[in-house]
Amino acid sequence: MRKLVYAFSVSLDSFIEDIHGSLGWSGPDPDLHRHFNEVERSVDLMLYGRRLYELMAGFWPTAEEIPSAPDYIIEYARIWLAKPRLVFSNTLKEVAWNSQLFKGDIATEVNKLKAQPGGTLTVGGAGLAATFMQLDLIDEYSVYIYPILLGGGKRMFGPLDQPAPLRLVETRPFNEGVMLMRYARER
Repeated sequence: MRKLVYAFSVSLDSFIEDIHGSLGWSGPDPDLHRHFNEVERSVDLMLYGRRLYELMAGFWPTAEEIPSAPDYIIEYARIWLAKPRLVFSNTLKEVAWNSQLFKGDIATEVNKLKAQPGGTLTVGGAGLAATFMQLDLIDEYSVYIYPILLGGGKRMFGPLDQPAPLRLVETRPFNEGVMLMRYARER
């Protein structure tokens, strides 16, 4: 059975965006970006919400054309373009760049994907991840905690109807005080 992972960068006070909707505070340094590249390389299928898909599709398809782009940016652009994505949206009419659009029963589709042979699935986008959390679909959380307090913005985790017990499976420090805390869902 495949594992579904939710990974995101978060402030110490658990925000993924500041009060202006910016992610600028979480730009990874080259070593952390290379780590993200390695993680993404191992993913079989990316599950995106509309907003994150539009954000990613607005940059990565042409990122390797930027003359000053460092090697790790070009590497990620190639990884992103090659990986298949399933975009969950009721408003988009079409998607591109190795992506498919899904409109339908989320729990049925995700459980079907998890039951197939293969490697890791990832969920991207706080709104979609909150839905997945409510449906108890996420198997693992990789939280990259940045040493910053934002004081407000969009939270990484939405409200839950009941507690979701987790087990710590990895901690790993990175440059600039970023800490990975990886948790598996207790079943």
